[in-house]
Amino acid sequence: MRSTVRLRILITCGVLVAAGVGGWQLLPSDGVRTDPITVGTTDEVTSLDPAGAYDAGSWAMYSNVFQSLLTFKPGLSQPVPDAAESCRFVGTKLTTYQCTLRDDLTFASGRKVTAGDVKYSFERMLRIKTDVGPQPLFPTLKNVSAEGRTVTFHLSGRDATFPLKVATGAGSIVDKDHYPADRLRTDSAVDGSGPYVLKEYKEGKSARLEPNPRYRGAVTKAGHTVLVKYYAQSEDLADAWKAKEVQVTHRQLPPDFISTLGTKDGTRVTEAESAEIRNLNFNVRPGSPMADKAARQAVAAVLDRPAITEGAYKGTVEPLYSLIPQGFVGHSTAFFDVYPEPSRKKAAAILKDAGIKTPVEFTLGVRKDATYVAEAAEIKRQLNGTGLFEVKVLEADWKSFQKGYAKGDYDAYPVGWLPDFPDSDSFTAPLVGSGNTLHNGFSSKRIDELIASTQQYSDRGRATTDFKEIQNEVALDVPLVPLWQKKDYVLSTDAVTGSQYLSDGTGIWRLWELSWI
Repeated sequence: MRSTVRLRILITCGVLVAAGVGGWQLLPSDGVRTDPITVGTTDEVTSLDPAGAYDAGSWAMYSNVFQSLLTFKPGLSQPVPDAAESCRFVGTKLTTYQCTLRDDLTFASGRKVTAGDVKYSFERMLRIKTDVGPQPLFPTLKNVSAEGRTVTFHLSGRDATFPLKVATGAGSIVDKDHYPADRLRTDSAVDGSGPYVLKEYKEGKSARLEPNPRYRGAVTKAGHTVLVKYYAQSEDLADAWKAKEVQVTHRQLPPDFISTLGTKDGTRVTEAESAEIRNLNFNVRPGSPMADKAARQAVAAVLDRPAITEGAYKGTVEPLYSLIPQGFVGHSTAFFDVYPEPSRKKAAAILKDAGIKTPVEFTLGVRKDATYVAEAAEIKRQLNGTGLFEVKVLEADWKSFQKGYAKGDYDAYPVGWLPDFPDSDSFTAPLVGSGNTLHNGFSSKRIDELIASTQQYSDRGRATTDFKEIQNEVALDVPLVPLWQKKDYVLSTDAVTGSQYLSDGTGIWRLWELSWI
């Protein structure tokens, strides 16, 4: 991610009064609103246990109710201490990373947070190793040791990005007395030490978060009570906004709604540069028609990205021709270089040379949502229109969709991706490295070597050549096809301030920045 995030307030109606807060403001002043600020989103929490989820909705929750040793401040690309007092690499090999825990931390229950809890949190995440968990983020982590307030991470190879990974939701510290060592916790409670306490949770419907008076860390301002409402589809969220059921919306509003936003009394829209991308991923396991590289290359040769971005997304996203999006080290146009324009002729030649019988029949899995279904319909239209493919679209709710592609139920499936941390490595290792989070069976020795090479540089600019070569390899092997990159939109009423700081593409959802004016 860029070292700064360009925020542009598109529409401002009303006067905003900003007030600085030093430390926790536990009691409201006279006349200050105390009712919850309601935030609407379509991002679903798939698990309240940090060892069991690797998705935007869950990690947004984690950044509020749990602490990691490190965190990201708004607009900064390097992490700062949160639960840690300090962190550093030991020596110059970048294989030993050590943190000293703060001495004033307690879980919401009142129990003191210890280095043993940190060790326990990482070890159980690696041990449980769920299908949709975050363990693929730590391929170099061998083991963790704890002594006194010191936590030491021992890595199998050089990894300059390790501190960035520690600062993510995967580094959430849990209370070892309340989280079983070998299985996920399945109730609706949370025992963390973050800026908020989860007071009430109704799965798929709402979460009530209240400021945690015991919190100590990088966040230095008091939060306001927040009620998060979850909506199944983007149209439902738009309807809730129109009905004034929510004061803030973030992820995802329908493209046609965003494209028609104009000056409306009482509405503020914040547009931020975003690193959100979407890829068409392929199941390359034996038995899938997409196990044959030529079939994947043929799909890449005929896909018309502008037709997708202008059709299903109404021009609210931009075509993407590389694994790494614009604004990140090593961004290239590898797919455009290999497949410069949609070509049935090229696709037909690829399939013929590989001896693949046409039409190639395959299933396309998609999450149930009008926008995503429209996208899948456009992809199907394009591919079937060539006569070279016969695509069958399978719809599923988000949890079923996640489990389905992890099990290999689909031959292809579009998935959005937000970086775990502001570095190009977040688009390579988790997406195309062996054992990747997409569970598509893809593995490339050359790509793994290049990923390891990028991780050895503290000066990330020195990894540019390797990142570009990774993208060239991906464009030839085609485990996925990049589709688009988008901006981030946050809507709020003029009664709420702080919405411009809610998100900056680092995966952290700063609900504590929201307050009534």
